[in-house]
Amino acid sequence: MQQEAAMLVLTRKKNESIIIDDQIRIVVVEVRGDKVRLGIEAPREISVHRQEIHDAISKGLGTAKSAENSAMPDALAGE
Repeated sequence: MQQEAAMLVLTRKKNESIIIDDQIRIVVVEVRGDKVRLGIEAPREISVHRQEIHDAISKGLGTAKSAENSAMPDALAGE
């Protein structure tokens, strides 16, 4: 069973930041009208994507993975 994530809601001003797990720093770069620009500093091995890009990648990988598994002999599919 998958655990549901909790949402922490914070208020930040320009140039203030949020630190996640001592590895990821999110900085409010600019606030203009209803748009907020964020800067994200993270180790290279951590992927950072906008939600719509993440969804497209996930959808594409799921399709590619299914095609890859169906092309493999049954003995290799579980590896």
